[in-house]
Amino acid sequence: MKYQEILHRCFRCGYCKLPSSYKDINCPSYLKYRFETYSPGGRMWLLKAWLDEEIKTSPHFAEILYSCAACGNCVEHCVFPKFKADLLNAFVAGREELVDQGAIPGIVSDYFKAIQLYGNPYKLPEEKRDAWAEGIGVPCYTNEEFLLYIGCPGSFDERGQKMARAVASLLAKFEVSFGILGKEEHCDGNEVKILGESGLFEVLARNNIEQFRKKGVKKVVTLSPHAYHAMRNEYPKYGAEFEVFHYTHLLARFMDKGDLLHGNSRIKVTFHDPCYLGRHNADYYTPRTILNAVPGIELVEMDRNKGDALCCGGGGGNFFTDILGSGTESSSRVRIREAIEVGADILAVACPKCAKMFEDAIKAEDQEDKIKVRDIAEIILDERL
Repeated sequence: MKYQEILHRCFRCGYCKLPSSYKDINCPSYLKYRFETYSPGGRMWLLKAWLDEEIKTSPHFAEILYSCAACGNCVEHCVFPKFKADLLNAFVAGREELVDQGAIPGIVSDYFKAIQLYGNPYKLPEEKRDAWAEGIGVPCYTNEEFLLYIGCPGSFDERGQKMARAVASLLAKFEVSFGILGKEEHCDGNEVKILGESGLFEVLARNNIEQFRKKGVKKVVTLSPHAYHAMRNEYPKYGAEFEVFHYTHLLARFMDKGDLLHGNSRIKVTFHDPCYLGRHNADYYTPRTILNAVPGIELVEMDRNKGDALCCGGGGGNFFTDILGSGTESSSRVRIREAIEVGADILAVACPKCAKMFEDAIKAEDQEDKIKVRDIAEIILDERL
């Protein structure tokens, strides 16, 4: 197994499952289950025991390995600099081994099958990928400066579609030259890779790269931080040469145009750092720059923010597999309670998966009258969804 050589080097000190304050639990799977095998350190030793044939492959072992939300908190807070960067890589490598053995959880297998058969995890016709854009006049990509890549959640999830409409409307309002692929768009594959199907991910990546090349795409702006991460950090391994931006990177360019902004008056907003924009790509400031520029917003921070942010629980494929499940100790519900504790009226997000996870958590917490989830683009537009 790749990265096998680092497994024995973990001393299980436990910092990997905590924020820098050490007073909370920051690993979503350990927060939920409270067994050491569900922590990053425990998972390292579990993998070693498995490879040493001290334990056998089993559904329970696979569940533990797939409970990781790939949030990157362990990489952020591990105290061993010589191998910390490869912690998540080791967990993904373990998943790849399970894929090769055909020993993955059924829900993960169903996810892969959906991508292969339908092109998306929602099992919906690819012809409906542009349904979100109906009625708002979004142009199809020809030779515009930017290709706006929406991705599967933005194309098929109702909450993601609202976010996609807000982002596209803002880019049009700011007169950005952009177009979409619509029905021709395909899955970016980030979750496919993190779930261990490296072969399928390579196919998806190469197909997207070739499609972009044929259309002359030089700059891609993504709705999701997950797609941003895959295209920015993984696609170049397969020959991608285009520039990649998250949509907040474009919006930040226009925050000095006060006449184009419409803000609420005296409203408290707290921002949730999406793992794939924050810890995975070290951008904690672009979203805050935007929010601080919107008139009337008072930006307040939760205790856990930036590199200490608690994941929504939707990463690592869990948004689709739901292996972590719900419950009062699910990270999304804990996060909602944190946002309420700092007096926020709005929990701002910059990821369609986060938006969906948190809206479901608010309903589970019965706090729909207390706090709302809004994407950054929706806040600028002042849309009451």
